[in-house]
Amino acid sequence: MAEFDSLRQAHARAGAASQARIDEGLRAYMSRVYGIMSVGMLVTAGAAWAISGLAVTEVNGQQQLTELGRLIYTTPLRWVIMFAPLLIVFGFGAMINRMSSATATTVFYAFAALMGVSISWIFLQFTGMSIIQTFLVTAAAFAGLSIYGYTTKRDLSPIGTFLIMGLIGLIVAMIVNLFVQSSAMQMAISVIGVLIFAGLTAFDTQRIKNEYVALASSDSEFLGKTAIMGALSLYLNFLNLFMFLLQFLGNRD
Repeated sequence: MAEFDSLRQAHARAGAASQARIDEGLRAYMSRVYGIMSVGMLVTAGAAWAISGLAVTEVNGQQQLTELGRLIYTTPLRWVIMFAPLLIVFGFGAMINRMSSATATTVFYAFAALMGVSISWIFLQFTGMSIIQTFLVTAAAFAGLSIYGYTTKRDLSPIGTFLIMGLIGLIVAMIVNLFVQSSAMQMAISVIGVLIFAGLTAFDTQRIKNEYVALASSDSEFLGKTAIMGALSLYLNFLNLFMFLLQFLGNRD
């Protein structure tokens, strides 16, 4: 009996030590995910601000588009800039297994820079203060939703499937409204977009956490790639949440 108790205690200690290693690894992994995502957001913000500054000039006290501004905002190139990030996301997901984690990180930051060019128009249409305020609101909301997704014991998988289906419908509606140009439809898209990406933030955080627990024994190179894909998911959630909230909170310049 004493030997059995000793064996059981040894197994319990081994299990506790193993769980402690997983918890420590998870914290480091999530820090890496959020770190990559945060740098990506800084790259996007820097690229958007820089391009917007090069796209306009002041003539006789009035702002006018420069040659660069006319090229990226008024010519067919604007459609390429608009849809190229979406194509890169799909291509990145399909090809990441063929890349090293270092290459994948570089591609992610290049994508973030291109996304900055794609959304640079916001600095021409909204005041700088309202952009900053909306960013802070988005950051607070994102943090709360991500903490919920990380800590909740509730399985968010069922709502994840529903949200992804809603996202597909949202993308279709956004493409249609590019041609219809309905203000009422744009308002509905913005409301639904905020709800979808708020839910996806919590869902993706839980998914990223669960993926690490399931793959904790994998090699560091593989985990590095999954961290980048996790960062990409959260980056897209944050950026889209910000863009949709800007439609409500942003003041037109």
